[in-house]
Amino acid sequence: MSTLRMAAVAAEFGRDLEEDFAVVERLIKAARAEDVRLLALPEACLGGYLLSLDNDTELDEGPPALALDGPEIRRLAALAGEMTVIAGYCEAAADGRRYNSVVCVNGDGVLGNHRKVHQPLSEDASYASGDRFHAFATPVGRIGMMICYDKAFPESARALALDGAEIGVCVSAWPGARTHAVADLNEDRWKRRFDLHDRSRALENQFVWVSANQAGTFGSLRFVGSAKVVDPGGEILADTGVTAGLAIAELDVVQALETARRSMGHLRDRRPETYTPAGAVSA
Repeated sequence: MSTLRMAAVAAEFGRDLEEDFAVVERLIKAARAEDVRLLALPEACLGGYLLSLDNDTELDEGPPALALDGPEIRRLAALAGEMTVIAGYCEAAADGRRYNSVVCVNGDGVLGNHRKVHQPLSEDASYASGDRFHAFATPVGRIGMMICYDKAFPESARALALDGAEIGVCVSAWPGARTHAVADLNEDRWKRRFDLHDRSRALENQFVWVSANQAGTFGSLRFVGSAKVVDPGGEILADTGVTAGLAIAELDVVQALETARRSMGHLRDRRPETYTPAGAVSA
C-alpha cells in the first residue's frame, strides 16, 4: 500500500506579492512538517482575487499578471521543492491577454497549468477564458485542475476523469452569498453549494477531490473557506470549516479508486451515445 498525504488550504491573500509569498512559504513549511506531498493553495493566491464581482474594473486594475515562465512561478517551484504544489495566479499570456490560471509545480519546475474556462458575473471583464480541461502526470499521481466556477459544471470534472485524472484539484475564491447574507458563514447558501459541488464531483467521477479556497475578506467579498479533501465515494476526509487552515488527509489513491469503481464504475458504465438531446446537432 502506498498512501498519499495531501492538504487543501483555506487562507487570505491580497495584492502584495511579497506578503502572499510569505503566507505561501509559511503554509508550505506547515504542510512539510505534516509530511504532506500534495498541497493545494487557493485561486488567486499570488496577487489576490478581484475586489468585486460587479463591473468595477475602473476601481480595480486587478492582480499583477505573471508569466508562466517568469520569476514568480520559479520562486514558487523553489519553495515547493520535493512537494507538489498547486496555486492560483493571474497569467500574462504571450498574446497580451490575462487569464485566471492555476499552476502545478515542484522543485523541477512547472508540471501543469490550467486557465479558468467558466467565468461568473463580470469576471470576463478582467480575464480571457480558457478553452480546455486536461490531466497530466505528477510524482503524486495523474492530476486534473480547475478553478472555482468551473466545478459548477459536471462536464469539467468529467473531462478530467476521462483524461485519466486520479485526483481532481479545484482552487477557488468562492464568496458567500451576495444577497440576504447571513452572519454565520456556516449557514450561507453559497457555502452549501460549494460543499455540494465538492462532494458531487468526487462521487460522480469516483476520484479523489482536493478543494482549496480563499478565506477572510477582500474588497466586497467574504470567502467561505471550507477547504477539504473528499474521497471517491463523496465522503469528506478533512475540512477546515469556514476559517483559515489546512485540511489534511491520507489515502491510498490507487486503491481508493479501484475500490470505488469495482462494482459500479461510473466512467466504465457511461452511455455517451444516449446523451445528445433530441434534435441537437452533435459536435
